[in-house]
Amino acid sequence: MTPFGTRLAEAIDARGRFCVGIDPHAGLLHDWGLADDVASLERFALTVVEAVAPVVSVVKPQSAFYERFGSRGVAVLERVIAESRDAGALVLLDVKRGDIGSTSQAYADAYLDPSSPLASDAVTASPYLGFGSLDPMVEACRQHGGGLFVLALTSNKEGPEVQHARTDGTTVAGTVLGHLRALNAGAEPVGSFGAVVGATIGQTAEDLDINGPFLVPGYGAQGGTTADLTRIFGTAARWALPSSSREVLQAGPDVTALRDAARRGNDAVQELGA
Repeated sequence: MTPFGTRLAEAIDARGRFCVGIDPHAGLLHDWGLADDVASLERFALTVVEAVAPVVSVVKPQSAFYERFGSRGVAVLERVIAESRDAGALVLLDVKRGDIGSTSQAYADAYLDPSSPLASDAVTASPYLGFGSLDPMVEACRQHGGGLFVLALTSNKEGPEVQHARTDGTTVAGTVLGHLRALNAGAEPVGSFGAVVGATIGQTAEDLDINGPFLVPGYGAQGGTTADLTRIFGTAARWALPSSSREVLQAGPDVTALRDAARRGNDAVQELGA
């Protein structure tokens, strides 16, 4: 199967680099005049898919907002994944899984094996049980052409106490980025193993030249700007996927308004890393 990095590069060329989060949290359901129940979850999520999946390169459903409704919520997530991919968008499933051994393998089977109803183009993962704990996901990506976005420099204020900690003179974040750089060595046009780096982290001394993509949360309503992205990533911004949910989703429930908001977001980041 074609590597995720290759498919992502093609998607960026065709549709831009803006990533829309499909995050049906209770506040947004309320803002749309919907109840906090499964029927409303389905209406919200599939309306967003209809609006944005045909025009953006990547959509990012956050699994937790579906899981909280139990099996019926997960069934909605399965439809979001399938219908987004049918519309031509890559699906980056935000699950932030991280475990060891057979459990890590089970996560890989759940989210990266094409035979699974939750199979996505890429997933987010946590490396804090040791980067080697992600080996089953890495191998699944290699086997099935999937992508992995590993937490490295996140926007949350608690992140630095772990990510900036040093071992043998290297920060934890630097170690994670080093592993990703090794996985992506020699890949063209870009590797399939990316990092999650927040748009609001400020300056960083870390080497972000990993020959891989970046998922960049914290953009838009959470405070991150295109100037921040240029400052943080430099020329590596070419492979940055600025991700926004609230700024787009608050335009709903009108499909045209949602689509227009997604297009505006895409236009705003079109020249990054050019």
